[in-house]
Amino acid sequence: MFLNTLTPKFYVALTGTSSLISGLILIFEWWYFRKYGTSFIEQVSVSHLRPLLGGVDNSSPSNSNPSNSDADSSRQSVSECKVWRNPLNLFRGAEYNRYTWVTGREPLTYYDMNLSAQDHQTFFTCDSDHLRPADAIMQKAWRERNPQARISAAHEALDIEDCATAYILLAEEEATTIVEAEKLFKQALKAGEGCYRRSQQTQHHGTQHETQHRRDTNVLVYIKRRLAMCSRKLGRTREAVKMMRDLMKEFPLLSMFNIHENLLESLLELQAYADVQAVLAKYDDISLPKSATICYTAALLKARAVSDKFSPEAASRRGLSPAEMNAVEAIHRAVEFNPHVPKYLLEMKSLILPPEHILKRGDSEAIAYAFFHLQHWKRVEGALNLLHCTWEGTFRMIPYPLEKGHLFYPYPVCTETADRELLPTVFHEVSVYPKKELPFFILFTAGLCSFTAMLALLTHQFPELMGVFAKAFLSTLFAPLNFIMEKVENILPSSLWHQLTRI
Repeated sequence: MFLNTLTPKFYVALTGTSSLISGLILIFEWWYFRKYGTSFIEQVSVSHLRPLLGGVDNSSPSNSNPSNSDADSSRQSVSECKVWRNPLNLFRGAEYNRYTWVTGREPLTYYDMNLSAQDHQTFFTCDSDHLRPADAIMQKAWRERNPQARISAAHEALDIEDCATAYILLAEEEATTIVEAEKLFKQALKAGEGCYRRSQQTQHHGTQHETQHRRDTNVLVYIKRRLAMCSRKLGRTREAVKMMRDLMKEFPLLSMFNIHENLLESLLELQAYADVQAVLAKYDDISLPKSATICYTAALLKARAVSDKFSPEAASRRGLSPAEMNAVEAIHRAVEFNPHVPKYLLEMKSLILPPEHILKRGDSEAIAYAFFHLQHWKRVEGALNLLHCTWEGTFRMIPYPLEKGHLFYPYPVCTETADRELLPTVFHEVSVYPKKELPFFILFTAGLCSFTAMLALLTHQFPELMGVFAKAFLSTLFAPLNFIMEKVENILPSSLWHQLTRI
């Protein structure tokens, strides 16, 4: 009787309402997944419903001392997500700002620039700056957020005396060409060498003099490295190589600037592959932290030996030669370390200006490497073809990269979050590895929304026919229940069944 009293309007309202609700759930789930990378329904189920139902988290440590395990995991996550200064970072005034003037886009994020400000305060300031008026002004200048305020403070410091850090700031931010930046860095070098010699003589007179000498050393190394980069950008590559080699000999312990990566890029430009191999032999060591520059340069050198004659058809017929096998293994090693690089080298994804800081094994490091090294891969005949044919084979060797690696540690989980802070996501789509699949509930709500919307449309167009189908469906759905009820009536006595139905 209830089914017979239902009109087609009821079915239209029912299916339309359910379609609307499932559509709203779908939109919310999709937004939450895009923002946080997980399903809201799954997260609520695991976090709140599972404990109520007595579920146990299998990922919790089962050892007797969970505090130590938590401390170890926290230390591991911090080390995995460590952000490094980009050794090949561009000049703000001459390169980043010029891009902004032309396109109207900001190539650097606030997080990236804030990290640079912290680096400047660490490298270019010390506790004794208040003893020298110009350094006291620059100490405040490095903390300024407004670029014009920083530039004005640098000019104010130069009015007092020749200040190396003031010249550095003007070369980085006010100079609009590399030539202007180089002139300012040469003035900074003259002032920086004087401060370095004076502090070198008094470095053992106390802790204050020691920190001042350390600051002057950082300033001098930074100036010489940027001068070498200016020479490289202005086409004087051999001069740049000599300056970098001299700098590495003079200050061998200052590895934080990663000057060897600047040297590798300059040597590749000169096509001095034997010298590149010598640098790699020194820095591609198991005890030293790896980088995309080291791994992919090693792969490029091995690919160079076989790439000009490599043919995938011939290799499939006769198999890989020992030299080709070494090249393929080097490519797999590089791709395992940073899987984002090949798409930029193969121009399957567009490049942007590299950030001032990079996350190793992340998309930011891939952009920084490909931005400077794509030309070197193109120069080696067949190298990109060999990379194209072999790089995807790496993923078959590590089916679960977040849990287990092959040659390196498992791939860090935190890279996507850090890269979204470092890269301008407004006009760049951050590369994510491994690619996340859509959660089940998003697919389920999408199917439910589509199905109920189709039912609402059919019910509105063909009310009588859909009413017949609905009654037939409900009768079929309740047929097993009716069959069970009939069997129960036949088995139980009529008096007992009468009492149960009254209850």
